[in-house]
Amino acid sequence: MRSRFGVGLALTLLVLPLLSAADLSVDPFGETEAGDSVRPSTRADAGPREFYFARLAYGQNGFRRRPTWAIDFPEADEHFVTVVERLTNLDIHDRPHPLRLDDPDLRRFPFLYALEVGGMGLSDHEVAQLREYLLAGGFLVVDDFWGTWEWRNFESQITRVLPEFPVVELPLEHPLFTTFYDIKEVKQVPSIGNALRGGPTWEQDGYEPQVRGIFDDTGRLMVVINWNTDLGDAWEWADSPYYPLEYSTYAFQVAVNTIVYAMSH
Repeated sequence: MRSRFGVGLALTLLVLPLLSAADLSVDPFGETEAGDSVRPSTRADAGPREFYFARLAYGQNGFRRRPTWAIDFPEADEHFVTVVERLTNLDIHDRPHPLRLDDPDLRRFPFLYALEVGGMGLSDHEVAQLREYLLAGGFLVVDDFWGTWEWRNFESQITRVLPEFPVVELPLEHPLFTTFYDIKEVKQVPSIGNALRGGPTWEQDGYEPQVRGIFDDTGRLMVVINWNTDLGDAWEWADSPYYPLEYSTYAFQVAVNTIVYAMSH
């Protein structure tokens, strides 16, 4: 494993492209007035951090009592923050942060995580905001959606956001898979229910896990898409003795690699 101090130092660069010098002098969680989407820091020194884990609170198709963007929240995010900080020695903010696309502070958080996008239904305003965010240097990680139907819905939504940029496969030779950990294969991470039953690992007709991406016209990777897999469940249940270590290990290796890659490219 590479130097943990090097990772912590380098990850500072992830914040810089979207923040002004003035922004860096305050804590985004303490100063913004974005409503319920903001949680104050629990640390005594509530200054800015090297990294913030922000979850995209998007609009959706249809009606559910609990929005799909909130699946596994906040447990998965809290475990993510704790373990990634331990693995990298990164000064990471200690609270998860759900973030709406109309939040005035959106561009102060260069890393967004979105899951269950098979039911995502963005308004025209959300489409415009997400497009501006990604083209300005933002980075979006997509996870936990399965099968043909959910792919078609997500593809229709992301095509509205970035119509000129195709979705492509990310081969294992791509630097994303070797930036920190050497990932030799794309594993299918099952939901907690399937994992405890011993399988199957897939849902619907999502038999093969895939990692796809969207690049801008300079070759910068803007969106990483983890399809037919559930990294979030592996983060959430990583401390359970009943959840298979193989999957939680892989899920956190992917997380660290993705953060480091986003920072360094």
